[in-house]
Amino acid sequence: MASRTESLPLIVVTSELPGDALSLLDGRARARVRKARGARSEEDMARALRGAQGAVTLLSDPVSEAVLDACPGLKVVSNVAVGVDNINLAACAERGVIVAHTPDVLTEACADLTWALLLGAARRIVEGDRFVRAGKFKGWRVDLLLGADLRGKTLGIVGMGRIGQAVARRAAPFGLRVAYTQRTRLAPSRESALGARFAPLDELLCTSDVVSLHCALTAETRHLLDRDRLALLRSGPLLINTGRGALVDEGALVEALRSGRLFAAGLDVYEREPALAPGLKDLPNVILLPHIGSASRETREEMARMAVADCLAVIEGRTPEHAVSLGVRSEE
Repeated sequence: MASRTESLPLIVVTSELPGDALSLLDGRARARVRKARGARSEEDMARALRGAQGAVTLLSDPVSEAVLDACPGLKVVSNVAVGVDNINLAACAERGVIVAHTPDVLTEACADLTWALLLGAARRIVEGDRFVRAGKFKGWRVDLLLGADLRGKTLGIVGMGRIGQAVARRAAPFGLRVAYTQRTRLAPSRESALGARFAPLDELLCTSDVVSLHCALTAETRHLLDRDRLALLRSGPLLINTGRGALVDEGALVEALRSGRLFAAGLDVYEREPALAPGLKDLPNVILLPHIGSASRETREEMARMAVADCLAVIEGRTPEHAVSLGVRSEE
C-alpha cells in the first residue's frame, strides 16, 4: 500500500534552487531534484521527467516535442527565467501542457547588470584590473587605458520591454540620449516619460554610440546583428548583450572587435552557450560574464519561488499567475 507521500503528485526540479522555494510543496507534492550541474540533452530530460506531472526547469533544459512525447503525464513546465526559448511552446499547447515563467522580478537586476557591463566596457574596467594584477601599473600616465565618455551620446536599445525600459530609465543621469527599436512602437506618453525616440533598426545602428540588446530570441531575431548589420555601426561604438547570445552572429562579432569597428563589447550571453566563438576570449576589448543577469540572491530566490508556486498551482487545478501558454489541447 502506497504511503501518503508516494501518492502525492511528482514535480521534477532540474536543479537545486536558492532559498526555500521547495518548502511550498510540503504535504502537497513530491519533489525530485537533480543535483548535477550543466545542460541536459533531450534524452536526459526525457528520462528525468518520466512520471512527473510538473517540471521546474532552467534555460539550459530542452523541453522539445520528443521530451513531451516521452512524458505524457506532464501538465506544466515552469521555467526559472523570463525567456522560454528552451521550450517548444507549440508542442506544449498541442499536448495541453501549461508553460509558466518568471517575469518582472528580474527586471531591475538585469538592468543593473546591463549598466555594469556598459560602464565597464566604456571605461575599460576589466582591462584595468588585469593590468594592475599583472604588475604592469608603473604609475599614472596621461594616455593609460583611455576609455569612452557617455555624456551627450546615444544609447540605442533593441527591444523596449520591461528590461529595455529599465535600462532606458537609468540613462538620463549619465547624460545619454535614448533611441529604441522594436516591432510595436510605444505610446507617445511612454516615449516621453522615458525620454526615448523610436527608430527603425538599421537607422538605430547607424546613429547609436552604444547598442544594448533586450529583445526575445525567435526565428526572426536569430542573428539579428549579422555581419551586414554590424557593418552599419558607426565607428567605435559599444555593444552590450544581456538578452540572448544568438541575437548576434558571434563570429562576425569577433571580427568587428578585432578590427576596431567596435570599441568594446560586454556580453552576459553566448550564441552556443556555454561555448564561445573562436577568438572571443582572447580579445582584450570584451567583457565576458557567465549569464548572471538576474543573479542577485534576492532575485534568484524570488524567481525560484514564483516558478515552484506556478507549477504547484497547475498541479492543484488552479491557473498559474505567470503563464506564457495555457496549453489548449488539440482535439484531433
